[in-house]
Amino acid sequence: MRISHGTALSSIWDRPCPQISSSYTTTTTITAPPSRLLQNGGGKLEKTPLYLEEDIRPELRDDIYDPSYQDKEGPNPKLEYVWRNIILMSLLHLGALYGITWIPTCKMYTLLWAFFYYLISALGVTAGAHRLWSHRSYKARLPLRLFLIIANTMAFQNDVYEWARDHRAHHKFSETHADPHNSRRGFFFSHVGWLLVRKHPEVKEKGGLLNLSDLKAEKLLVFQRRYYKPAVLLMCFILPTFVPWYCWGETFPHSLLVATFLRYAVVLNATWLVNSAAHLYGYRPYDKTINPRENLLVSLGAVGKSHPVVRSLEY
Repeated sequence: MRISHGTALSSIWDRPCPQISSSYTTTTTITAPPSRLLQNGGGKLEKTPLYLEEDIRPELRDDIYDPSYQDKEGPNPKLEYVWRNIILMSLLHLGALYGITWIPTCKMYTLLWAFFYYLISALGVTAGAHRLWSHRSYKARLPLRLFLIIANTMAFQNDVYEWARDHRAHHKFSETHADPHNSRRGFFFSHVGWLLVRKHPEVKEKGGLLNLSDLKAEKLLVFQRRYYKPAVLLMCFILPTFVPWYCWGETFPHSLLVATFLRYAVVLNATWLVNSAAHLYGYRPYDKTINPRENLLVSLGAVGKSHPVVRSLEY
């Protein structure tokens, strides 16, 4: 039996099994999927999709890399700086750097609390916004979804709807101007700079065409988006500062600088490194033609997220 790429496996399993003589043995050969690269006469390489459209679940079709999209020719639009984001991000990182100097005099419970909060926040991004809601890699019952939406709010990286929309655009139009954090624009831009400037017009145009009906239909995401600002204020700033100060008598500066500012900055940068360092530094064991790479340090920092080296689909 030969199973070629594009065959629906479910249709094979559903067929009645024929009677086979015990004197015969069978072998199953699964052919490799067709290469994404075809050789042309002129020596140029043409990219082709890894997956056939009929093989892809409907809710994931806007999550697949589109090789047909190309950047338009012409000069790039002038950068428009978002000064509010620049000022707030600068203050956060200054507070985090200052918080490092307070670590030696922190109580052990405070350091453990900050680490615990970091782990939960990271899971809200990796297992929640990324795996569950952006890629629909698994299904979760209500208790787990509640936990992940709370953890995601603790992380404060935009609400899940906006996070998933940008991430799906990143996969569909990877390394183009329609990619929100296009790594071809450099390390700083793909790391944090994309949050400090107005989005490229192509990001807005192509992102607006994505099918996000599954996200809009989930009441939990609608609720989070509606009450996101007060929820973030409570879960990302007030709670992590209040608990050490109230429960074991930590000083307010230690609580604010270490458990809140430093912890939050570390969560942000661990996530951003997936967009920057993991697209620029590392090895590519499966496909040398793409930018995403295996980067051990980034994988360790981004809890629960192994960065894909195949940019078309994540399981």
